[in-house]
Amino acid sequence: MERKLQALRTPRAAGLVGIVFALLLAAAIVLIRVAVPDEPSNVGNSWVTDPSRRRTVHTALNLIPFAGIFFLWFMGAVRARIGEAEDQFFAMVFLGSGLLFVATLFGAAAAAGGLLVTVEASGAGSELQGWSFGRHVTYSLLTTYAMRMAAVFTFSTSTIGHRLGILPRWISLLGYLVALTLLLVTGSIAWAELVFPVWALVVSLHILVASFRPSTGPVGAS
Repeated sequence: MERKLQALRTPRAAGLVGIVFALLLAAAIVLIRVAVPDEPSNVGNSWVTDPSRRRTVHTALNLIPFAGIFFLWFMGAVRARIGEAEDQFFAMVFLGSGLLFVATLFGAAAAAGGLLVTVEASGAGSELQGWSFGRHVTYSLLTTYAMRMAAVFTFSTSTIGHRLGILPRWISLLGYLVALTLLLVTGSIAWAELVFPVWALVVSLHILVASFRPSTGPVGAS
């Protein structure tokens, strides 16, 4: 009886924590994109010298650890939903890419936090040595590494979900499109990072809605 109740609760947990993760990550991305300009040449006269923009970036950085925590819960709940039917190869890619995504996301947040501390300690009007290097490291971790790992995670999750019948075909196809977007255009097109939390929100809503429907058979059954 206890195992049956757990089987019923896990999909709802996956949906709920996934929704929270998607909202937190989307909020952090929006806040950073609004506060920080795209062009490095604008850095010296824009958000670095504007305390309100720096506070906005601080707020975004404070959201990222919670987004990472909820993402780990989301991974665990989705894997519990998959159960023993998971393929070892895709399961390894799923876990590895998800963990690397969180690690690089936290690394980008830590680097950005270090830049903010440097700005506040040195004064807004001073020339900051190593600023360009630190900014490049932060953006590389976020747009190049974290988003590429998010692309692999999206691809593996979509493939597992489609093969086992957890996700409908249109959500799997959406996942492949999101993965290609994260792989190819993130870093060159502003706001492209938002496709990942949007995809996570769609998947989470589907899992949550499906958890209230009567079961028609085992996972992956045709």
